[in-house]
Amino acid sequence: MSRILFITSNRLGDAVLSTGLLDHLTRAHPDARLTIACGPLPAPLFRSVAGLERLIPLAKRSYARHWLRLWLECVGTRWDLVVDLRNSAVGRLVPARRRVFHAKPPRPMHKVEENAALLGLSPPPAPRLWIDDAARRQADALIPAGTGPFLAIGPTANWLGKEWPADRFARLALRLTGQGGALEGARVAVLAAGPERERARPVLDALGDRAIDLTGRTDPMAAAACLERAALYVGNDSGLMHIAAAAGVPTVGLFGPGYPDIYGPWGPRGRVVVSEVPQADLLARVAADPNARGLMDGIAEGRVAEVAAALLAETHRTCDQFAATPAGAAEVPPLR
Repeated sequence: MSRILFITSNRLGDAVLSTGLLDHLTRAHPDARLTIACGPLPAPLFRSVAGLERLIPLAKRSYARHWLRLWLECVGTRWDLVVDLRNSAVGRLVPARRRVFHAKPPRPMHKVEENAALLGLSPPPAPRLWIDDAARRQADALIPAGTGPFLAIGPTANWLGKEWPADRFARLALRLTGQGGALEGARVAVLAAGPERERARPVLDALGDRAIDLTGRTDPMAAAACLERAALYVGNDSGLMHIAAAAGVPTVGLFGPGYPDIYGPWGPRGRVVVSEVPQADLLARVAADPNARGLMDGIAEGRVAEVAAALLAETHRTCDQFAATPAGAAEVPPLR
């Protein structure tokens, strides 16, 4: 029986984008026992991976003591393969027959392609989620019974500079679900981490009874179980955006000073809307003032609505089709 050590990101989005590579490993080595080390936030996403032997949430400690802890937990095992996406000393200092480390690519490429290149995989395997029954029971409790196809939005991000104004999210949601909208009559699930709840509150207040308040109520696995039921997701460049795309949901990601070519939602159901202000100008503003505001103001509400409606039409994820689809039966997107 072989053993594989997979060291992935502390960040939610990067961890999600590494799941395609991990899925390849589980398929290529179906009898292997996996140890996965990642940040505490994305850890729930890996709890049901096939062949999982150990899951090590790696909380940062002063003086890099988290790496010492990981080494102590792994040094006693003879690994058949170490895949280290953090390019850490641990990957070099544990006994292993083969080691693969993250390296800066020779040219800019999407993170999914960058990860796949470590093992020479072409086409790159798409991110995937291992959503378990426990998470789906949580979704059952969080999504009101009888809720039809719904719009999901993620109005927050880990950096204020990547957040589209909350009032525009609210107007967009009302536009898409109002009379004549692409999701006319649908409810709107609003997702955000607990500390971000106040930044999402203006959206909740504007939507009133139409809102399904999921802010601060889900870990990433439960969020995935909720999102896989959505008709459409619209959100900022964030980990939630990548979860939605990996769940096969038509996903529109909004980018201002971010990097859509590297971090856009992966797959045929992913779309990006970028600011009309050139990225170079936005990054110059950030360099001059790290607390600069209004970096996402160059994204027009009407443009996002157009892209969202077109994406729904292209993917045939209409209300009628969702009404005929059992809850939790989200399609898995083909490889990009």
